[in-house]
Amino acid sequence: MQFLCKEYQDGNPRVRGLVTDTRIHLVPSLNPDGYELAREAGSELGNWALGHWTEEGFDLFENFPDLASALWAAEERRLVPHQFPNHHIPIPEHYLAEDAAVAVETRAVMAWMDKNPFVLGANLQGGEKLVSFPFDTARPSPPTPAAAPRPPDYEDEHPELQETPDHAVFRWLAISYASAHLTMTETFRGGCHAQDMTDAMGIVQGAKWHPRAGSMNDFSYLHTNCLELSVYLGCDKFPHESELQQEWENNKESLLTFMEQVHRGIKGVVTDQQGEPIANATIVVGGINHNIKTASGGDYWRILNPGEYRVSARAEGYNPSVKTCHVLYDIGATQCNFVLSRSNWKRIREIMAMNGNRPIRLVVPGRPMTPRERLRLRMRL
Repeated sequence: MQFLCKEYQDGNPRVRGLVTDTRIHLVPSLNPDGYELAREAGSELGNWALGHWTEEGFDLFENFPDLASALWAAEERRLVPHQFPNHHIPIPEHYLAEDAAVAVETRAVMAWMDKNPFVLGANLQGGEKLVSFPFDTARPSPPTPAAAPRPPDYEDEHPELQETPDHAVFRWLAISYASAHLTMTETFRGGCHAQDMTDAMGIVQGAKWHPRAGSMNDFSYLHTNCLELSVYLGCDKFPHESELQQEWENNKESLLTFMEQVHRGIKGVVTDQQGEPIANATIVVGGINHNIKTASGGDYWRILNPGEYRVSARAEGYNPSVKTCHVLYDIGATQCNFVLSRSNWKRIREIMAMNGNRPIRLVVPGRPMTPRERLRLRMRL
């Protein structure tokens, strides 16, 4: 925060451009209760687990709804996408109950995500030195036809590594951080506490490294438009005050580079023929089975790797619009606006419903109408 404010006031063109063109939200601590415990113990007396949980005993990072498992269960039943969406999956009702085992911090973050149309996010953690990206949840292996039914507490010893539809985009974002870090890609020393799980790149899919359900990253991806990753800043879980300056230098360029990636891909506004914005319109990118929604002003942002994409905009009561959008290697999202025309399908469905969802009988001129046909005519009029 201090760096952005000082460099902006000093006229740093890079920081000025970033602050001017980007809505940046910074949360100093998601778990203030745990931070206080760790701070009191200090770097020398603390341990990895100290300060990991809230005062109520919640691990916030794993306290979000497990939407990934719900999506995969719907896929196995062939309900996606016509009956179960592949994006903006709603929060289960039982999770919103007052007596649900949900931390007050988790509820606040979910409300914050719903209020703001975030595009890119990173949660900063310690104790390792790598970037982790979704899915964090491991997909259970499908049972064989001859296998016995699984008990409720069954744990799969060999889960599948399920990639997100945006796997290539997540890898790009993770590499943008790790490659700019001063030491993160120096994996020849191994990991901080075990072997290197990043294939010498400083990045790893969460389910491959530390599988867990209900992570903030998976929830953000499946419930909002936001692509969120976990950045583990360094091996020391709670660095000593004298080490903070070097930790800042290690991560400074990475933080700037990562934030700049939000301006990569396509952006635009979806409007009707009168120029009025259309909120909650669906943006579909060909070849990527994960859609996003427009914000309240009809605007949208979609992070994509360089390439050519067939993109469509769809909304209830409108005809879809399709166009080709090109994403370049340079920072700066390509403008792709859509204008949708009104569809008569809504009126057709209303008429079909009045007719019992049966085809409307053609009235031949000169032929007397039956009483039922006269009744239907009066109802339509």
